[in-house]
Amino acid sequence: MSNGEYTDAPIYVAGAGIICAIGNNVGECITSFEQGTAGMGGMTYLNSLHKELPVAEVKHNNKELVVMAGMTASTSRTALLSCIAAREALSDAGIKNIDSLRSGFISANTVGGMDKSEHFFEAFAVDRNAGRLRNVNNHECGNITEMVAEQLNLRDQVTTISTACSSSANAIFYAARLIRHGLLDVAVAGGTDALTKFTLNGFNTLMILDKEYCRPFDDTRAGLNLGEGAGYVVLVSEKVAASLPHIYCRFSGYNNSNDAYHQTASSPDGTGSYLAMQGALKKAKLQPADIDYINLHGTGTQNNDNAEGTAITRLFAPHVPRMSSTKSFTGHTLGASGGIEAVFSALAVKHGYVYPNLRFEAPMKELQLTPETSFLKNAPLRHVLSNSFGFGGNCTSLIFSKA
Repeated sequence: MSNGEYTDAPIYVAGAGIICAIGNNVGECITSFEQGTAGMGGMTYLNSLHKELPVAEVKHNNKELVVMAGMTASTSRTALLSCIAAREALSDAGIKNIDSLRSGFISANTVGGMDKSEHFFEAFAVDRNAGRLRNVNNHECGNITEMVAEQLNLRDQVTTISTACSSSANAIFYAARLIRHGLLDVAVAGGTDALTKFTLNGFNTLMILDKEYCRPFDDTRAGLNLGEGAGYVVLVSEKVAASLPHIYCRFSGYNNSNDAYHQTASSPDGTGSYLAMQGALKKAKLQPADIDYINLHGTGTQNNDNAEGTAITRLFAPHVPRMSSTKSFTGHTLGASGGIEAVFSALAVKHGYVYPNLRFEAPMKELQLTPETSFLKNAPLRHVLSNSFGFGGNCTSLIFSKA
């Protein structure tokens, strides 16, 4: 296939990698789902004045992550998490001849190296001659992607996406388009984000953080819990997939829509959410009744859950598929959430997993939607829809289908 030549040939998910508050890899995350073990807790590594707010931290300090990632001690936590998850995804895919293929790294994040920048300014604010400049060298979001791409030797196409909470979902479908247009054979796609004081303070100012563990889609929901982590899938062309030992599923549908309603809030009628899901279904040539499970964006805020629920009801009622928010386990990992949840969705299609929506007790009064509360295996899932909706109305839906 020559560069720029478009094809409708299937694209497959061949590998998956993840690190988040409920596990250092895919296997540990599934165990946490089975056992109902959430990742939220008090702050251990994040140094914030708001100690009353629960967060979902990866359970390792930076020194431990440096060893796991094989990177230098000055590396941002954002990049360390990215490298660990992306390397697992590549290893899982088992592509023997990747050096002879056109490979790319399409990664998302929203904070860049801000964790290191914050450490720099702690010292600099006291003494203008203090602070290590190396801590601010990789502040920019794109630097995180480039560092990890270099580490993993993925150099044919390196791109960073930053569209708030839909960032890594957009990275995945952009990677699929690169393959469809004959520009890449293999793409590691997803996203990463580390917890920072700036992020926590910003969300706290918006008054959408819950002082208790979040309760997505519950009538008593009071906000989200911030988390951190990284999640990547390896997308491959049909030709590459034929040579691999295993694949998870097809990546069959994707769409990005923007309702431009508000800088941080979703439109009350869920216009962006509805258009994203409808567009993904059209791309996949599916009807609403074909979707067997929805991995909800499900942050736990009043506005988001109501908007997403309204859109789901409008598109799927009266036969609403099974649904749940895995953010009840991982917290909201922002730029990483679409990648992490794409991994969960690909696993769901492959193994028939349906994940629990922890702490759900009562449906929203406005919408009678009841998420799943038990972990299921071997459920007959043909098509899984994953939602990622960001600030500014940037809404993205992805569909993963049986191969």
